Amino acid sequence: MVVTTLEQVPKNATHWSRTSMAQHSGLSKSTVGRIWRRFQLKPHLADTFKLSTDPLFVEKVYDVVGLYFNPPEGAVVLSVDEKSQIQALDRSQPVLPMMPGMPERRTHDYVRNGLSTLFAAFDVSTGEVITALHRRHRAVEFKKFLIGSTRRCPLTCRST
Repeated sequence: MVVTTLEQVPKNATHWSRTSMAQHSGLSKSTVGRIWRRFQLKPHLADTFKLSTDPLFVEKVYDVVGLYFNPPEGAVVLSVDEKSQIQALDRSQPVLPMMPGMPERRTHDYVRNGLSTLFAAFDVSTGEVITALHRRHRAVEFKKFLIGSTRRCPLTCRST
């Protein structure tokens, strides 16, 4: 059953379920569940990945990781990322609090307040996370974030 889970896909499905594996193997659903737990198999879960096609990818990884482990003298190494097009949403009505015998209640609808861009930098040496939200997603906002991030570093860092 473990080999089947790892190497085959059921007909007309993307992955095995406890029911489909039980029918296929002749075991009970609970036995299938116990075996999967024992072998830490979770056929219903899937992760994504992407392999780089850049022929210089390995060299670039060494350069970046090298900055983390051996930064230049007097330098600050910030790991910077951005998340654009975050929807700024609000509920159309206030949330009603939980009461005895009644769960917290929320409206199903919301109000759109436009988009935001989140910039974040992680100071590798101190562990500090520096963030900024911007309404727009342009080089101007990114440059402003980088300048503001470096200003928050110790004075010895800003001269380099």
